Amino acid sequence: MSTLLRKSLRPGQQIRVLVVDDSVVIRRLVSHVLEEAQDMVIVGVAANGRIALEKIQETDPDVVTLDIEMPEMNGLDALRIIRRQHPHVRVVMFSTLTERGGATTLEALSLGADDYVAKASNAGGLDRSLASLREELIPKIRQFFTPAAQPAKLLAAPPAVRLPLATRPESSFRDHASHSSVVGIGVSTGGPSALAVVLAALPANFSVPILIVQHMPPLFTHLLSQRLDTLCPLDVHEAVDGEPLDQAKVLIAPGNYHLRVEPHRSAPIVRLDQAPPLNSCRPSVDALFESMAETYGSGVLAVMLTGMGQDGLNGSRALRAKGAYIVAQDESTSVVWGMAGAIVNAGLANETLPLDFIPKAIVNRTARAGRLATAQNQISSMEAPWPR
Repeated sequence: MSTLLRKSLRPGQQIRVLVVDDSVVIRRLVSHVLEEAQDMVIVGVAANGRIALEKIQETDPDVVTLDIEMPEMNGLDALRIIRRQHPHVRVVMFSTLTERGGATTLEALSLGADDYVAKASNAGGLDRSLASLREELIPKIRQFFTPAAQPAKLLAAPPAVRLPLATRPESSFRDHASHSSVVGIGVSTGGPSALAVVLAALPANFSVPILIVQHMPPLFTHLLSQRLDTLCPLDVHEAVDGEPLDQAKVLIAPGNYHLRVEPHRSAPIVRLDQAPPLNSCRPSVDALFESMAETYGSGVLAVMLTGMGQDGLNGSRALRAKGAYIVAQDESTSVVWGMAGAIVNAGLANETLPLDFIPKAIVNRTARAGRLATAQNQISSMEAPWPR
């Protein structure tokens, strides 16, 4: 997984992009969209991976947009070499929204691709294809860079702002140490690789449910759950509406559905819905975290991993107000320190940790809750020791 820090641009400096695709039409579409962005410049195009490697040497791009299916050398083979020979270059894959395209995209992400976008289709005509590229590709390229600082204006400094006391319950955190009875994870760009690291390191006797929102389209989340299920000792699958949270398992929000939880008899249950997107996302981390705050309160361990944007910030505020514990991935190990960075910068994270340290933090904070649940189950299953 690439863990480059965001590159700071100098005043007037443009992001240098190399476009790689065997389709002349796609190369033209991508080039047209990127040329509209004043902070980007096309430094070259290539029709296959072999030519792309030569162009990288010649043009020194900041970003490569890379197709997967190409003659002579495909995108995956080119990606392996790019990661080895040019680790500073950001790579955005072009993917088709098919089962084969999804599986190949997940493989590319595991090999070190930084992100992906859906390949433009003929549906809706040229204008729709261009609009889709503008909406997806431009932000995903910009997420890796910090714009040049603007000249400071002589303005009065704003008054200092303190978090309301209700969102700063430090004593509550200490009182509830190691009592987390459910884990919620939010993640976006860089997520598949980060989730693989976290879930593979969990012990087989892990004893509380884990709910995950990964920003991905339908089908991709299903393929991701299958891939993670082969790595994790726990059962990993897409969440199902009405599913009880009465045992240890890992549930991933299906693409295009919000994942929430609600109280229900002996154990909370999963609720899936297609309410409007939050932060332009469905599934949304905010939807999950806010429902967890209402259902579990201080019993939540929330983990914010790598990702673009600020989805999950409002949900984290709701969790803090209930006394939940929040862990954020640090900047040095994040592909993009957007979602986790927003939590840290808002003063909501109890701990900011490198990715490799997060599994241990999860285990430590849920261990006691797991032992209590096991003891309660054993007690409830015991028969009366006296004769009738």
